Amino acid sequence: MQVCSLCIHNEKTAKIDIVDGKPLCRECQVYLRHRPDRLRIREELEELMRNVDRAVLAFSGGKDSTVALYLARERYHVDVEAVMVDHGFMAAEAIENARKITEHLGVPLRILRYDYSDIFRATLLKGQSPCRACSRRTMERLRKYALRKSYRYIITGHELPFGHHPYRRMSGGIVQIRLLSLMSEEERLEILRKLPFEFPNLAGYTTNCLILGPALERYYEKHGFSFEHRRIAALVRYGLMDREKAMKKVEKPEVPEEIKREVYRRLNLEELL
Repeated sequence: MQVCSLCIHNEKTAKIDIVDGKPLCRECQVYLRHRPDRLRIREELEELMRNVDRAVLAFSGGKDSTVALYLARERYHVDVEAVMVDHGFMAAEAIENARKITEHLGVPLRILRYDYSDIFRATLLKGQSPCRACSRRTMERLRKYALRKSYRYIITGHELPFGHHPYRRMSGGIVQIRLLSLMSEEERLEILRKLPFEFPNLAGYTTNCLILGPALERYYEKHGFSFEHRRIAALVRYGLMDREKAMKKVEKPEVPEEIKREVYRRLNLEELL
């Protein structure tokens, strides 16, 4: 099976062509034709952050949003409010991490509680990824919260920029900033080591969500690969993660039995066990 020479895509996960004698997936071909100006993206981010005085930070209690919160508070001195959207399946360890980190940094924490069972039940039944629908709904909740509280900015912990920019404009005049744009995993881990953050025992790459492990497992059983393959491939393409670590992250996860049973029980899907 052919594997892209730049990222980790293979013939199962992407269309691959031979270009100049090397296998390249279509996504890498587009990337090479329109290579992002990394220096310009970082400069644009620094310029933008000089004008951010107060912001909502989308805080999941996971490792990436924790790093973003640290940077917003300690490096950029933003008057930041950490807002967690608890979709009903946040790990208890993530909520505890959120409380410890915000207390450590002296940042107010607001937890907004909703029920996303409709998303999670439907996607588990179909063997699909729940992440895009979950993210869209969460960002809309945060956008409305920001408008109510007169915030202009929402900071998130994404490491990939919006194409050639570290931000995007949302409706209502809100600007979403991907504060970790082009920050490598090692750089993020270095910051985490300074903080009272504890890695929970959850399946998959997540450090906050109970749904992800069972959803990855169902998807893998149906399709033979991870629905995270595309995102992880992009991290390799951008040089933010090495190939060996990336390949481990897209393996079929080993889901702790107690998590699997709890998720399926709460979604009334015990027949899938």
